[in-house]
Amino acid sequence: MDGLVIKNTGSWYVVLADDGREISSKIKGNFRIKGIRTTNPVAVGDRVKLTVNVDGSGFITSIYPRKNYIIRRASNLSKESHILAANIDRAFLVVTIDHPVTSTTFIDRFLASAEAYNVPVTLVFNKIDLLCDDDARELLESVDYLYSSIGYDTIGICAKNGNGVDDLRARMTGKINLLSGNSGVGKSTIINELVPHSGARTAEISLLHDTGQHTTTFSEAYRLPGGGWVIDTPGVKGFGTIDFRRNEVAHYFPEIFKISEGCRYGDCTHTHEPGCAVLQALDEHLIAQSRYASYLSVLEDSDPDKYRKPF
Repeated sequence: MDGLVIKNTGSWYVVLADDGREISSKIKGNFRIKGIRTTNPVAVGDRVKLTVNVDGSGFITSIYPRKNYIIRRASNLSKESHILAANIDRAFLVVTIDHPVTSTTFIDRFLASAEAYNVPVTLVFNKIDLLCDDDARELLESVDYLYSSIGYDTIGICAKNGNGVDDLRARMTGKINLLSGNSGVGKSTIINELVPHSGARTAEISLLHDTGQHTTTFSEAYRLPGGGWVIDTPGVKGFGTIDFRRNEVAHYFPEIFKISEGCRYGDCTHTHEPGCAVLQALDEHLIAQSRYASYLSVLEDSDPDKYRKPF
């Protein structure tokens, strides 16, 4: 029997079988160790083959080939990865300019991973109603312009009062969508607006640290009323990239990759080489300093010695 994984609860997975049943399933036997270096070899969004037991539970026996997925390093000292979701039509990264602040480094790392695994991304600027002063609004405009000028789709919303949610819903209808972002940016509130009666838990922001609390423990797919799915994922603080080759990192920063065509050397790392078109463009302010800094940080992630554990 075939089905779609719609929830991951750690050791169990909920699979929506093609006959309409939701079947609590586990991974069968040594499936977990077949060369898959992830904390979750099965991800929400996976199409799987399963067998159903007499008691109604199931065993996942294989995964159908994925068209794409979003993956991040499981921890700063780990070579393991964690797959956020698979077979995604579009990822929606929820960011906030304030309360809490989403760093451009986090945004850039997510975007680079999405580029690497062929997942289109929309940046969702949430809580825009809380930007009460001119400086905050100007910052929103500049960050929005930065990413839209590169070619990324952006949208501004206020999930708490519903403003902009209809436009967001229109982008998602009929597709499999991933919703991701830092804790506290309002993902659960967005889910509750998109999927009435979903019951996604929300929490207040810490006034002391201006950070969110984890309200989503495991990834779960919610069926959209107009068709399609939205996958809610636990909030993440950082986004460690994994399995990038140093000479390919620039490919995942579209504006850097385009300008790199003018570099003197084909294997240019854009860090020190003479005749580097990227460094020249940086000096001429044709590439944002924040984007270049993020490029360097991902380049450092790709150093094979960075995550080597000490003996």
